[in-house]
Amino acid sequence: MIELLILYILLRREFTMYGISKEIASKFGAYTAPSFGALKPALRRLEYGGFLTLRKMMSDGGKLSVYYSITKNGEKELKHLILEDLSDNPIQFIPNAKVKLACAALLTKEERADLFLHLKTLALSIKQKAESILNDEYTNKDFYQRILLDNSIVEYSNLITIIEGFEKDNERNS
Repeated sequence: MIELLILYILLRREFTMYGISKEIASKFGAYTAPSFGALKPALRRLEYGGFLTLRKMMSDGGKLSVYYSITKNGEKELKHLILEDLSDNPIQFIPNAKVKLACAALLTKEERADLFLHLKTLALSIKQKAESILNDEYTNKDFYQRILLDNSIVEYSNLITIIEGFEKDNERNS
């Protein structure tokens, strides 16, 4: 997911690694927070893949600054990463789905429809698993687990409602 975040940020303009980190925090900080230490290897992978270029420049104080920018192949990769299937691991699903949804404006109407359907289908599946566990007779006796499962069901219901709103908007406006 960090590669998607980096490419999305670089779509606007070039940044240093520090600038990329700050922009990710600014744009996506409400639902994801990749560590600064994860940026460098991700930037290297993207550079080796031909998805970004770098420009080195000496500052007035004699410090070397490296600026990253996205390539045409990087723009294609960004779209690919947005459309790539998402894991149904519940611990990662909601924040990763939110990142993809936040980037959906970069897609065509048909691509957005596919993304929305995929995410909604996975969210419904995870929600149904939580409901099934909640209805289990042993779980029903565990107050704390019931509360947490109920909260998860509400979170997935809210995400599904958001996606359905996006689907309606996509049909109307594109």
